[in-house]
Amino acid sequence: MDYKKLASLLFSHVTETPEETEARFPRRNLPEGAKVTRIAPSPTGFVHFGNLFPALVSERLAHQSGGIFLLRIEDTDEKRKVEGAVELILSAFRHYELGFDEGALANEEGFGNYGPYYQSLRAHVYHVFAKQLVEQGLAYPCFCTHEELEASHSAQEAAKVTPGYWGEWATCRDLSLEEIEEKLASGMSYTLRLKSPGKPGGRIRFTDTIKGDLELDENFTDAVLLKSDGIPTYHFAHAVDDHLMRVTHVVRGEEWLSTLPLHVQLFDLLGFRRPKYVHIAHLMKRTEDGGKRKLSKRHDPEAALSFYQESGYPVEGVREYVMSVLNSNFEEWRRANPALDMKEFPFSIKKMSASGALFDLNKLDDISKNILALRSAEEMYNDLLAWAKTYDAEFASRLEQDPAYAKAYLGIGRGGEKPRKDFARLSELPQAMAFFYDDLYKVEDELPENEAVRADAREILSRYSALYSADDDRDTWFDKIRTMGEEMGYAARPKDYKQNPDAFRGHVGDISAVLRLAVTGRKNSPDLYDVMQVLGYERVANRLNQDLF
Repeated sequence: MDYKKLASLLFSHVTETPEETEARFPRRNLPEGAKVTRIAPSPTGFVHFGNLFPALVSERLAHQSGGIFLLRIEDTDEKRKVEGAVELILSAFRHYELGFDEGALANEEGFGNYGPYYQSLRAHVYHVFAKQLVEQGLAYPCFCTHEELEASHSAQEAAKVTPGYWGEWATCRDLSLEEIEEKLASGMSYTLRLKSPGKPGGRIRFTDTIKGDLELDENFTDAVLLKSDGIPTYHFAHAVDDHLMRVTHVVRGEEWLSTLPLHVQLFDLLGFRRPKYVHIAHLMKRTEDGGKRKLSKRHDPEAALSFYQESGYPVEGVREYVMSVLNSNFEEWRRANPALDMKEFPFSIKKMSASGALFDLNKLDDISKNILALRSAEEMYNDLLAWAKTYDAEFASRLEQDPAYAKAYLGIGRGGEKPRKDFARLSELPQAMAFFYDDLYKVEDELPENEAVRADAREILSRYSALYSADDDRDTWFDKIRTMGEEMGYAARPKDYKQNPDAFRGHVGDISAVLRLAVTGRKNSPDLYDVMQVLGYERVANRLNQDLF
């Protein structure tokens, strides 16, 4: 076979040599040990929460080493491409402040000297190396139709052999040059396939950065490199791109392990230096029977990265949760360094687990509560307003009508050694703040179970209404409640009631519970004195004088 002639037939439009292409994408001038990493999503319309894990690992590896972190869009699969999906990806990654150094962010070309960063714009680059493989006898045109391939697959299933285009089923592998010329002349479409040197039963050894030494089945199928429209498959494109963009570490989910033999083979046959692979374990979720399963985009709303934006989790909370899953020592570091930026944490691949990490929404909530508790009222207002403008326009309008009033509520319990930690998501605040707005206020809970308290509820409100003054300081405010309670037969301290319950109708806490229920409509609320100060005299007086009980 005259492979050079075949290459000229198939790629007459390609005039650039691999050496010339290499020269256009020179080795990067980076410090010793600097890593080049990438995140390369496909625009399928769904950004999985799990995408943050390889993204954050890639970002840390690059930036901790003085390297480069880039974004590439792998958009060669037209069947899976969804309108608007690219902007969805970019928006999500911007939101979580991943800090790309180059890539597909600003426009089609992106920024940086190693683009375009959209694979759909790089066909001319792939064709250079596809032509090289044909010239070396390592790739060939395949004219098999979809129906022929389906029939072959059925025959393989019946014969119980490994499915794929190989051996006797690789019917175009040994076509002569004359046969190929004849098919081309007749206008038959074709794909370009790899002529794999692998053999059934062959094994390869490979060291994964997380999983360690692996032994896998060698690839022996003739994988498609270019589809009939000349667009590359992911497998071929990623090898060319990672080489030319000088990627040193490929971080991805362990579901890609099955493709590793093919990818390693492509790097070797193309004469490229292999990158180091970092395969991250699946994110698992606890099942009702105590088992585990993968976090599923079909069954779990929290599988979508958009869920966390819609819920209003703070960006830092999500990032820190991911880091706590990636490195088990992060939480200990955070406790010792509460004020430091997460970027100061010495992230290490060696601390990553080779087994599936367990997804824990409660843990994320705890982390987020700690972060939101440290926000000032001004910061909380700004964050909440920005969230509400996207996800709750009516609530955003309320916030904007009286910013000072909203900030006063948000300031309750902030500062000090033990700031309030009663919410983890901004989406909890419209309901939490509802009783501050008269048209949303309603009594949602019931009176305490103590029958005496229930009988006295109206009298409690009536008596306190006559005593209430918005000018009282905290001590005076509480003294009035306690004194009034004692006059009605209630213990001044809960422990006094506990020690001798028959001597009292209840205790001062029961009095406060009735007042809280009247003022807020709830059993639980932020500090009642502070709440009443924010509501103001008129609102409080009106609620105390309602015929509620």
